[in-house]
Amino acid sequence: MLTYRTAGESHGPTLLALVEGLPAGLVVDTAFINTELARRQGGYGRGARQRIETDQVRILTGVRAGVTLGSPVALEVPNKDSRLDDVEKTPPFTRPRPGHADLAGSLKWLTLDCRGTLERASARETAARVAAGALARVFLREFGIEVFGFVSGAIDATCVMEVDMDTLPELRAARDASDVYCPDPETSSRIIDHIHNAKVEKDTVGGRVEAYVLGVPPGLGTCVQWNERLDSRLAAAVMGIQAFKAVEIGMGADCAWHFGSQVHDPIEYDGSLAGESHLGFTRPTNNAGGLEGGMTNGMPLVVRGTMKPISTLLRGMPSVDLTTHESVQSQHERSDVSAIAAASVVMENVVAFEVAAAFIAKFGGDSMAEVRAHFDATMQMARALHAK
Repeated sequence: MLTYRTAGESHGPTLLALVEGLPAGLVVDTAFINTELARRQGGYGRGARQRIETDQVRILTGVRAGVTLGSPVALEVPNKDSRLDDVEKTPPFTRPRPGHADLAGSLKWLTLDCRGTLERASARETAARVAAGALARVFLREFGIEVFGFVSGAIDATCVMEVDMDTLPELRAARDASDVYCPDPETSSRIIDHIHNAKVEKDTVGGRVEAYVLGVPPGLGTCVQWNERLDSRLAAAVMGIQAFKAVEIGMGADCAWHFGSQVHDPIEYDGSLAGESHLGFTRPTNNAGGLEGGMTNGMPLVVRGTMKPISTLLRGMPSVDLTTHESVQSQHERSDVSAIAAASVVMENVVAFEVAAAFIAKFGGDSMAEVRAHFDATMQMARALHAK
């Protein structure tokens, strides 16, 4: 099993991710991991914290001379703004912010100080998840699987993108040229305007992000157990990102407003395409988002997530002081106006990790050579089954 866990606080010494289950022999692309960490720090609307930190991964265990050993890989992303133990710089936090974990955490851990809760609940933790997901993407690329995430809308600005292997280079370039990681220039400009206006009004902005996984073979995931379905795992991973309130796969919630004949994707077969990852089984539509019965069907995976506006408003919101129970404005902690661009990077990488985990569950082995052999043999048997 490919798994990971994270540790660390927003203003503690470091963030950690422990990745277990990677086979031996994977050449680790540290530069790619650092590129993803840098992208997570970017985007219009980010706060002053991003000018302090320069996230770089340190690989502490599980790698020798740049190649995985098969043992657990410990990834570290140190914090420059490490002041958790400085009481003067991190005073007690007693006025919880609506929408944040502050009040629920203070009641859970029986404390009047929300500081401990907010330090772990902070989206700063996602730097560790991005590092783990980027490492998983290094693995996926060995098998021709590419992941692409982007911002597709906010407030009343939205765009629809056609993503495939042919358009991927152009879309990546357009996304990376956008200050909000949206590959459509018009939508990008409108989102930037919304974030600017929110900053003036001391408000915040959320939005919608999407992730596509291309080149995925059929059969990843399973229908045998509910918690092993790939759509179940993807949904949990995306909903586990701070401030995410909804996740959809393929057509998602729109399925409710259509008849079955308008929702389900017809199946076609073209033997001349049997060498592709989908084995020749194609669809004129992809409303299922590449998943049927908890398993990949050979079409691209399409996952969408909705991020709510950030809970820390510069102008505050009505709250209660936990020490006096008096009505007050919520406390302000240094924050962003919008982190939707960063959220797209986080979602892109947590989705990648779940796909990598499902891939290893199906084609696993102790070494990259074994995984490659198992993958090639399975795909060969599947093609032979349908050869005419």
